[in-house]
Amino acid sequence: MQLKLDNSKMENFKILEEKENQLFNRKEIQVSIEAEVTPSNSDIEKLISEKFSTQIENIKIKKISGKFGSKTFTIFANIYASKKDKENIEPKSKKKSVEGEAPTKEPAPEESKPEEQTPPKEEPITNQNNSEPSGKTN
Repeated sequence: MQLKLDNSKMENFKILEEKENQLFNRKEIQVSIEAEVTPSNSDIEKLISEKFSTQIENIKIKKISGKFGSKTFTIFANIYASKKDKENIEPKSKKKSVEGEAPTKEPAPEESKPEEQTPPKEEPITNQNNSEPSGKTN
């Protein structure tokens, strides 16, 4: 399916793959977009939300890839049924600390290292029977 966009930055929007994942309650999509510059996550989220009739906060852009010299970009994204599903499944990003608050970091306790023990010296194996091998006779 191909869709012409009014936006001058992005010309073609083509769905390459669409797969329903019941386990994670999401739709995994792969789309192709032709654009002069690499599209931003927010631009892609708007396009996907319009195309699939879903809310922007239910969309997670996994990857935007393009080849050098090409104007075609492949986007991998997940569309969740609800914001709660997305929050439960997607890994959390680190939150920025509020200005004026210093992040509290406890110093790690120093671990005492056991002193290195030298292995016992091995004594060379000596033949306790000092006699000649019995195979030779004089």
